[in-house]
Amino acid sequence: MTSLQIFDELLQRYPVLEACKDDIYSAYKLIKACYDKDGKVLVCGNGGSAADADHIVGELMKGFLLKRRIERSAANGDDEILLRLQGALPAISLNAHSALLSAFANDLEFDCAYAQQVYGYARENDVLIALSTSGNSKSVVNAVRAASAAGIASIGITGERQSAMSEKCTVCIKLPETETFKIQELTLPVYHCLCAMLEADFFEN
Repeated sequence: MTSLQIFDELLQRYPVLEACKDDIYSAYKLIKACYDKDGKVLVCGNGGSAADADHIVGELMKGFLLKRRIERSAANGDDEILLRLQGALPAISLNAHSALLSAFANDLEFDCAYAQQVYGYARENDVLIALSTSGNSKSVVNAVRAASAAGIASIGITGERQSAMSEKCTVCIKLPETETFKIQELTLPVYHCLCAMLEADFFEN
């Protein structure tokens, strides 16, 4: 399937997402531009959103719907190892570094722990994906602020209410729900769609 076919299928399966389809597609274009220019994606969230952040990285860093075979001609003398690996779209989950997070929280303030990582990792052409069902989680909002200070784009995935993230993110996907678990139920198909679209663009069947 092409990326456009994958996007159309999302809207067919989840017609409620018509309300934010333009923002979903804008988020896709931002991430595609990032990877076109050899950038990477940074992802963060708290609680259930932290699990989603890890999940997104898992779908980007290895084969999702496709095998992502690596061409042997790309080897630097060790073809065999490449046959056991897959093509990757570089991504880092900022909430996965427990030692760094606990050290930062102990020595400073947790609400800037993700922001510190954005400051340390961010390079030109990178993109931050920030997840918060309320759109107001301080640690996630501060990561968005750090992304802006570092000159990189940010994509927010939140509920439908106006929030700090909807005001500060480059693109904010405001999912048309207000209850946390219902927002989370729509978050999964949205990022699966984004990951599948990107994979279709960068890897052949």
